Order: sequence, then structure tokens, then C-alpha cells
Amino acid sequence: MKGMKRRSWRERWFAVKSLKNQYLLIVLGAFLFIPIVLPVAGIAYIIYDSVVNDDGEEREPKYGDSTQLKEMWYEAAAGMDGLTADEISGEMRRLYEQYPEASLFWVNGEGETVLQLPPQSDIPLKWSVDDSVAFMKRSVDSDPFTVVAFLGKEHAGPGFMTMRMPRDIIRAEVPDTGTPFYLAFVLIVFLLFITVSVLFFRQIRRRLQRLQQAMALRDKHGVPMPVELGQQDEIGALESAFNGMIGQLQESRRRQGEEEALRKSLIANLSHDLRTPLTVMNGHLYTLTQEHLSERGRQSLATMQEKASGLGELIDNLLAYTLMTSGRYKLEPQPSDVKRLMRESAAAWYPVWERAGIEADIRLEGEPLMWEVDKSAFQRILDNLFQNVVRHAPQGRYIGLYTEMRGGKLALVVADRGNGMNGGSASKGAGIGMAIVDYLLSSMRLDWERDSSSAGTRIYLFRSG
Repeated sequence: MKGMKRRSWRERWFAVKSLKNQYLLIVLGAFLFIPIVLPVAGIAYIIYDSVVNDDGEEREPKYGDSTQLKEMWYEAAAGMDGLTADEISGEMRRLYEQYPEASLFWVNGEGETVLQLPPQSDIPLKWSVDDSVAFMKRSVDSDPFTVVAFLGKEHAGPGFMTMRMPRDIIRAEVPDTGTPFYLAFVLIVFLLFITVSVLFFRQIRRRLQRLQQAMALRDKHGVPMPVELGQQDEIGALESAFNGMIGQLQESRRRQGEEEALRKSLIANLSHDLRTPLTVMNGHLYTLTQEHLSERGRQSLATMQEKASGLGELIDNLLAYTLMTSGRYKLEPQPSDVKRLMRESAAAWYPVWERAGIEADIRLEGEPLMWEVDKSAFQRILDNLFQNVVRHAPQGRYIGLYTEMRGGKLALVVADRGNGMNGGSASKGAGIGMAIVDYLLSSMRLDWERDSSSAGTRIYLFRSG
């Protein structure tokens, strides 16, 4: 139960740290954007307005707003009831003293302009019906702000009085709501949301690129290097799985190395162990050659000597190949005339070919062919190739040694007229001897190809690159 609780806690923690949940939080923030941001913007605007406009000066307009001016003007017009023209003009002058920025005039019942404060060029001295209508049309929602009131109680008098006040010194009828501030604030928060989303996906992209670069790194055995674990989310789980895979590869590589070392040690020990009884057997076979045997006995003895010799060569090759693959077979390449080395090796093999009834066709004249080779290793290559002809193609009774152009390169050729070796196979030779040939050639930066058919086999040796 305790272990189950621990796993459940880890799963809950992993879920909280997952990329899916992180982005769901961003989306949830986007859904809560409007209902939360607008009140916050309103509070911020109030604080901003109070700080910016709190400069100690009078904020109220000098004459109030348009509604207050209308009420004042209508009340003043009602107070003109029963007054003479001079008394009305006196009241108008008193009002002009209170509102010096305004333009005032009044018209009597006969349509005559009695008083203008100050004089105004667009005011007719005698008003007609058309003049009154045109003036009223010009005054609607215009600047200056215009108020017209008929004289007397209930504004029933025939005359009227007018005030015109510039709109920039009265308060607007619609108060400032701070809409530009709201829009700017909402835009800033929206850009912040976009920035958070971009940074979120940018972080994911950078972590994936870092993981990709880490996967491209290899150690000396070609195994990828472990990556440093980051956050415990989906990418972190991928990094952890990648490190687990690397651990398995390293363990597999270690076991493979141990098995390879064990195999090489076993082959080396087996080669040494087989050499002793083989030496004893060869000694007894030689003793038998001194005895008087029948023809059939001599044939059996010759066969046993041949097989014992082949077994000895196989043990030598097996031991040599083990040394090569374990890196203990040192080569010292130096410029050498490979034509001359092939002629010298052919001279040593000539008696063997003669006993096997194989005719040697050697055409290695001309200019020296200089390659970077280890002399003893190159002679071992030739020995294995010559031995291959003796064992697998004696029926052709022919071996040819010459040079030939192969793919634009001058190559050494070892040819026979046997029945062919694995004509349909792509392998470069058969047996441990051919494996040694392939290893030594590649170690000296040489290459080889083989053409084999029922008419014979040609092996080409040439420089790589």
C-alpha cells in the first residue's frame, strides 16, 4: 500500500508538470481574459486618473456644464417679466459681467435687436421670420454653445434673449470613460498572452533541438551519449527513455566485448592446444614413411600427411586471424615494388605448382609498381591466394600472374582455370584464409575484387581510393 501511494503521488506530480497541463493553464487564462482584465483595467484607470489629474488645481469648469448654463439662462429670462427695455438691458449687462467670455444679445417684441454684448457682426438689427429660423438652424449642436430663452414667466413673452459660450470652457455633456486607456490596457495584456504562448513553444522547440543534438553525439563505440534530464514532463520522459535505451546499448556492447574477448581467447588457446598433438602426429607420420608399406598404405600415408599439413595451416591462419582482430598484429607499411614481391613469392611456390601439375604464366615485367605495403603481410596475402588455387582449382592446371587495368586502376591479377568458387556469391573468398586476405588488404588501404565462373577465377588487387 505504501508503494502504491508513492506511485500515485509521482503520477499526480508528473501530471501537474506535463506540457499538456501547462498549455491548458495558458488556454484557461485566455478564457478568463475578458472578465478579469476589464475590472482590473477599470481600477487601473481610476488610479491612473487620480494620480495624473491630482495637481491641486480646480478641476470644475468655470461656468459649470451646458445643463447648468441652460437652467441659469432660463431662470434669468423668467426674471425679466414686467421689466422695461432699459431694465432688461441693465440685467443683461450684469449677466455679461458674470460671464465675460460669453456673447449676449436680446431682441424685443418688434424684432429689433436692442443690445449686443459685445457687438456681433452676424446678428441682424431687425429680425424677420427667416432670420430667426436661420439663426436657430445654425445654433443647433454648434460652437459656440447657444442658449435662447423667451422673456417673461413661462417664457411666453414676444422678445427673447440669447447667450453664446465657447464650448471649450464648459464641461462636455458625455463624461470621459477612459476607453482609449481600456483598449491600450487590453492590448498590452493580449500581447502578454501571445508572448507567453510563443515562449512556451520556443522552450519546447529548444529542448527538442538539444535532445536531437545529443542523439547525434557518439562515443568511440558508436553508442549515443546520455542526455542531461530536464523538467519532469513529456520531453523529460522522452529523455529518460532515451537514457534507458543508451544504458541497454552500453550493457549490450559490454557483453559483446566480453564475449568477443572470450571467443578470441578460446581460439588462441585452442590453436596452441591443437598444435602439440598435431606435431606428435606429424612425427609419427614421418616415421611411417621410413617403413616398408604396400602401395595402398603409402597412398593412405600421403593422404594423412596432406590433411595434417592442411590442418597445421588452418591452425596457423586461425591464430593469425585472432591476433589481427584483437589488434595485436602490427603492420609497418612502406613503399615497395609489389611486382617484385609477387615474383619472389611465385618463385617459392613454383615447386609446389610443379608437383601439382599447375602451369605458371608469370607476366610481371615493366616498370615497378610501388605501393605502401608491409612486406611480410603482403607475402602472406599472396601465399593464401596461391594456396587457394592449389586446393580449389588444381583441375585447371593453370595459374596466371600479371597486371591489368581495372576501373581505371592498375591491378595485380591472380587467375586460374578451375571450376570457380561460389560464382553467385558476393563474398570475397572462402574460409579463414580469405578472411585474412581481406583484413590485411583493408589494413594497408588496398582493395580486391573477384570474378569467378565455371571457366575460372580472377582475383584483382589494387589501391583504394
